[in-house]
Amino acid sequence: MSSNSFAYNENSGGGEATELGQDATSAISNSGALGLFSSDLKKNEDLKQMLESNKDSAKLDAMKRIVGMIAKGKNASELFPAVVKNVASKNIEIKKLVYVYLVRYAEEQQDLALLSISTFQRALKDPNQLIRASALRVLSSIRVPIIVPIMMLAIKEASADLSPYVRKNAAHAIQKLYSLDPEQKEMLIEVIEKLLKDKSTLVAGSVVMAFEEVCPDRIDLIHKNYRKLCNLLVDVEEWGQVVIIHMLTRYARTQFVSPWKEDDGLEDNEKNFYESDEEQKEKADKRKKPYTMDPDHRLLIRNTKPLLQSRNAAVVMAVAQLYWHISPKSEAGIISKSLVRLLRSSREVQYIVLQNIATMSIQRKGMFEPYLKSFYVRSTDPTMIKTLKLEILTNLANEANISTLLREFQTYVKSQDKQFAAATIQTIGRCATNILEVTDTCLNGLVCLLSNKDEIVVAESVVVIKKLLQMQPAQHGEIIKHMAKLLDSITVPVARASILWLIGENCERVPIIAPDVLRKMAKSFTNEDDLVKLQILNLGAKLYLTNSKQTKLLTQYILNLGKYDQNYDIRDRTRFIRQLIVPNEKSGALSKYAKKIFLAQKPAPLLESPFKDRDHFQLGTLSHTLNTKATGYMELSNWPEVAPDPSVRNVEVIELAKEWTPSGKAKKEKPAKKFYSESEEEEDSSDSSSDSESESDSGSGEQGEEGDSEDSSEDSSESESGSESEVENKGKDKRNSKTKGRGDSEDGETENEKSETSDSSSGESSSIEDSSSESESKSESESKSRKVTKEKETKIKQDRNLVTKDVSLLDLDDFNPVSVPIARPTPALSSSLIADLEGLNLSTSSSIINVSTPVFVPMKTQVLLHRMSGKGLAAHYFFSRQPCIFGDKMVSVQVTLNNTTDRKIENIHIGEKKLPTGMEMHVFNPIESLEPEGSITVSMGIDFCDSTQTASFQLCTKDDCFNVNIQPPVGELLLPVAMSEKDFKKEQGMLTGMNETSSVIILAPQNFTSSVILQKIVDVANVGVVPSGQDNIHRFAAKTVHSGSLMLVTVELKEGSTAQLIINTEKTVIGSVLLRELKPVLSQG
Repeated sequence: MSSNSFAYNENSGGGEATELGQDATSAISNSGALGLFSSDLKKNEDLKQMLESNKDSAKLDAMKRIVGMIAKGKNASELFPAVVKNVASKNIEIKKLVYVYLVRYAEEQQDLALLSISTFQRALKDPNQLIRASALRVLSSIRVPIIVPIMMLAIKEASADLSPYVRKNAAHAIQKLYSLDPEQKEMLIEVIEKLLKDKSTLVAGSVVMAFEEVCPDRIDLIHKNYRKLCNLLVDVEEWGQVVIIHMLTRYARTQFVSPWKEDDGLEDNEKNFYESDEEQKEKADKRKKPYTMDPDHRLLIRNTKPLLQSRNAAVVMAVAQLYWHISPKSEAGIISKSLVRLLRSSREVQYIVLQNIATMSIQRKGMFEPYLKSFYVRSTDPTMIKTLKLEILTNLANEANISTLLREFQTYVKSQDKQFAAATIQTIGRCATNILEVTDTCLNGLVCLLSNKDEIVVAESVVVIKKLLQMQPAQHGEIIKHMAKLLDSITVPVARASILWLIGENCERVPIIAPDVLRKMAKSFTNEDDLVKLQILNLGAKLYLTNSKQTKLLTQYILNLGKYDQNYDIRDRTRFIRQLIVPNEKSGALSKYAKKIFLAQKPAPLLESPFKDRDHFQLGTLSHTLNTKATGYMELSNWPEVAPDPSVRNVEVIELAKEWTPSGKAKKEKPAKKFYSESEEEEDSSDSSSDSESESDSGSGEQGEEGDSEDSSEDSSESESGSESEVENKGKDKRNSKTKGRGDSEDGETENEKSETSDSSSGESSSIEDSSSESESKSESESKSRKVTKEKETKIKQDRNLVTKDVSLLDLDDFNPVSVPIARPTPALSSSLIADLEGLNLSTSSSIINVSTPVFVPMKTQVLLHRMSGKGLAAHYFFSRQPCIFGDKMVSVQVTLNNTTDRKIENIHIGEKKLPTGMEMHVFNPIESLEPEGSITVSMGIDFCDSTQTASFQLCTKDDCFNVNIQPPVGELLLPVAMSEKDFKKEQGMLTGMNETSSVIILAPQNFTSSVILQKIVDVANVGVVPSGQDNIHRFAAKTVHSGSLMLVTVELKEGSTAQLIINTEKTVIGSVLLRELKPVLSQG
């Protein structure tokens, strides 16, 4: 209708100029200081004359221009008297614009607005809903206590209005009235209770906002309306959705039992991995204890899931925090993709989302690991975004991806943004403390940065090195000496103070350098920063106590300088130190303990994330962003031990009751259920299926985006052929359901529903849940053999499953040729990152590097299963050091099985596999029987993902299953490589800095010959020998089995009996472990 229109058309011609004149005159009337536009006063007079005109067209034109001024942020308050006269105009268009104006200025001009109060009261009865709503808005904007009774009456009447738009405005007015007069709370709660029962989606968001403002603790008002709000949620306007979701999150935390008890043991794959089998069984038993999610709890989780696709970032963030705070941990992973999508928004949205991801990633790394590359820093990012991304990358760092991250950090350090470069160096320090395998690598990289031209980078490196050296000071005397030399060039006070502190703490390890440093500092004492002066005093005191012969006079000189310093902190410290270390008759009992006080063992600093303690604030709130409790913040309550009575949410209304009856009577409602059937099946499935789904989802997350068109075409063709076969059987199902019992008919219906949802997978459901559709189709082929065992399954479908499995095996063989030149090295990461990180290869001569035959194959076997544990079945294994026939990313393992009993052992096979994420195993074919005292050797292939993690699995016979595991030595994760000395040096030159790990070792005398060194090295690691033109340098080369990354080993013999062992590789973790294993072998005889 025309009355609903709020469009304002400005006149062409001189309209713009007129507005400028009005703006100028309003500014003059407000301040009285500007006289520049005094000649334009007549223009404002013209506007007033137009408002007093008898012609509606002139009034309408004037009102449009005035509202246009307000929209542009200009002041039009001086026109209030002229505008308010038109409040009783019979023209609806004029009246609407007058109300728009009055809502804006009624609070400022309360006296004039009160004169028209009778007109507003009459307008509350107007037949036009927009006029009624506008009148209520104006009335509630006049903030005068005297009209509170009138407002209260108007709100009560409006809450019963036939128009949902008017009822919505009544809900808005409740908050205004409550802030004006809190004593009206009880009466307003009655109105809120009435409006909460409203079925209109227009009203829902506004009334919940009023509820949150007036009586957020009255949970009892929500009980009867809970299910209605959950079902209306998808159709409510966006900002209403945000308010309702936050309110329902608080409600769920008070009314339902914690869903986290069921999967506490599955919180982290890594924790699960290191547990013993008995502990895992205990946890499995705990999970078997019946935890059934309340249907109302499930309803909320299910109905908010579609909102993750919302275009409004606030809605997505609200759903994310709801899933984080109230959903089972195994289901919370679906929010990660939606949050990563928000990182394409404006920088303000990015900032809030990244803050929340930073908090989440501390507790549950696995959620965001598949999207690691989304957190790489871009050159266009502002500093605040860069810093948050660094924080998240640090939280997600683990042994598998640290090599890639360190290469990223090396680039970031060179950034022109100095604050960001400094933050990167701190991040490297945190990674070094969190992942011990790369501590030495990071330390070496930071020492290299000390020669950087940029002073800020050098200073930050010094500070971080100081923290790292506190963890293991005895091993790094050379680094301390190197830093002492930097005192002449570094001018940043914090860095100078850190160096002096380090020298003071380790003064006994550098007895020659420390006194000289003190001498230099004494010269420049008066010109130093206060922070440095305090550390000079400390250094002097420590040297006085440990080396008084050389430094006694020097320390006294520094104490005399400090005694007369301008800073009182330094003067106080000087007096304190003098009394403590220089004994005299006045000295107290503390003097004898001076050495213990100054040279006490200091605890290493704990480098923690600044987001570690933010999780006690609700995600997405202002309090979480500021990390302090903001005004109006309501804390989430802890889960109740016992759930309150769920019957309080039961409603007697027939329509709502139908939805919750378990019997399948309401056939008309089936189309509505079909929308959620897919998500219900996902979420009601067992923990294991949801875990596998999330893994496959994460694994195919990034690659799926690139190869989407091919995959989707294959999947769609398969789903079409499958759906046709199901359609043929539909008629049979319907006929059979008549003759069977009720339970069978319900089963038939659910199967039909499943087939319908699979038919429509390319329709609505795929657009809603794009991310999960691919993973479901993949996991479907694996789980189908378990799920579908009924007679209704046709032969065509079974044949198609077999073909699909065969194709997938062929694909694996196609992509994994056995013996080929080294491909571009890719890090041992989750499969979603492989495609993204292929371009990070530093090697350019891969075409001339080939896998060679092993130099030496140690035949020493390891016990896989002892005959006592295996009830007579014994198993041993060894690594054959040959390329695996099952795939070029797998390590070949030979397993020898022995029957030590006097009876036949039947059906020896591999049972359940408990492998870490990403690890794969190709098992041997089942052995039908093993004769008494018989023996057989079988081959297996295991993809260890370039890590020394244990592959745990069950070795089963006909009667028993035994838990066994294989843990590879780091040297067996390599394949030997043949290359020339020239190529070796070229590759080594590309793998420096953080990719290089070295150590000086003292060789045993008998280990000084080439043949012995060769034998020792190849015994530990499967490496190839590189020809060397120098007698004192021995070179070895290999590549990692999984990723093909080069591993270059150099043993350089020095004078005396020392040698330097250098390992260059992108896989810094493996390099560090290999260095640790080679050092003792070469050192001992």
